[in-house]
Amino acid sequence: MKIAVIGAGPAGMTAAYVLAKNGIKVDLYEASDRVGGMSRTIELWNQRVDIGPHRFFSNDKKVNELWLELAENDYRMVDRLTRIYYNKKLFHYPLKAFNAFFNLGPIEAANCLLSYGKGRMNPLEDDGSFENWVSNRFGKRLFEIFFKTYSEKLWGISCKDLDADFAAQRIKKLSLFEAIKNALLGGRGNEHKTLVDQFAYPTGGTGMIYERMAQRTREYGGNIFMKTPVQKIHTENHIARGLTLENGDYHEYDHIISSMPLSLMVSRLPEVSEEVREAALSLQFRNTILVYLNIDSPDLFPDNWLYIHAPDLEMGRITNFRNWTPDLYGDENSSILVLEYWCNFEDDLWKKDDNFLINLAKKEIRETGIIGDSKILDGHVYRIPRCYPVYKRGYKNTLEPIENYLKTVKKLSVIGRYGAFKYNNQDHSILMGLLAAEGIINNTQPDLWDINTDYDTYQESTMITETGLVEI
Repeated sequence: MKIAVIGAGPAGMTAAYVLAKNGIKVDLYEASDRVGGMSRTIELWNQRVDIGPHRFFSNDKKVNELWLELAENDYRMVDRLTRIYYNKKLFHYPLKAFNAFFNLGPIEAANCLLSYGKGRMNPLEDDGSFENWVSNRFGKRLFEIFFKTYSEKLWGISCKDLDADFAAQRIKKLSLFEAIKNALLGGRGNEHKTLVDQFAYPTGGTGMIYERMAQRTREYGGNIFMKTPVQKIHTENHIARGLTLENGDYHEYDHIISSMPLSLMVSRLPEVSEEVREAALSLQFRNTILVYLNIDSPDLFPDNWLYIHAPDLEMGRITNFRNWTPDLYGDENSSILVLEYWCNFEDDLWKKDDNFLINLAKKEIRETGIIGDSKILDGHVYRIPRCYPVYKRGYKNTLEPIENYLKTVKKLSVIGRYGAFKYNNQDHSILMGLLAAEGIINNTQPDLWDINTDYDTYQESTMITETGLVEI
């Protein structure tokens, strides 16, 4: 067999690696110059940094075993500290009761509890919106303080127009009651992934895992073509036959695994109906602009990252790579921060030049006060188009005809955040790539659409610790 994989993010890179390891001839095509997708690691100012904060955590045994196979002993357990910047104060996330009480003040704290109680007695209509879903679990006031501003920055739409499925996947069964219980118990025994306070992190950055996958894929005989974007996939009688590169070259394959943006891939299929094509083109991805600032201080603030809930600031999140592992910064005495801005292609911000964006980031980081009077040494801009699938309310109705059509196309698998239009974490995408490869190897047809960001585990529960994998 000869298999093509489109995209070298966590999903595509995993699929290619597993196939090559099992003796399958595989060609992987990546449009950029580096593997890892959004989980890649880059070099800046003699340090290594990720494309935003990317922690790895999974309870799935197969995923953890694969990750450890690549990481070997080159990882550290990182204690997570993340807080919310709101009203010029820092709130612990997950919630710490006394911190939240004193930052809000007794009156506001009482209002939040009253709002929660009111919501429990008279819940809002289940209209499928993110706003009502969260308000019913945390109360309207806490929604307005800790969810609304940040979510609308990220997605670019009202929380009324954001699908509740996003909350169901990311927050799951978490409520104010569960958050308070977690705070009182100090995190012991919590079952919510969003509350996990420690995670495994590679010494060479998140991208190290995928760099090693690429190296070993080549060693097993696989081909990886960088800076080689795919233009379209060819089908004949609902069977994937090959692909055309942007340079016009055509290559035939026995099976194609795609993690290219679902909207682009489907809209370019030769046999797709106009209805499905229009549905695919209506899917929207959100862009990210990352502005890295090199700050002349080794000790700015202790958080791994901060969520910015201030409506007067355009940025949505700040990551401090000094607080991950010392392996990233080595002998350097500066701290690299990355400020995240989210926008659409048509927004003015996406069209601004690098100098404007660096100056905006410098201005906003000063306004927070979190770096004091430390000198800003340099800035760097990194743009990521189509990185977040936007879950507009009712988006599943748009996806349904696309999924139904793709299920009729044989020898084609779609995986990953881009490819399956799912807001995956790394572990979700690794699992999709792993199962897609195993399906080809074993001549089975796993329903990859069933792998969603709300899965719990597909095998016995495990966890990566400092000493390796343990069952839980």
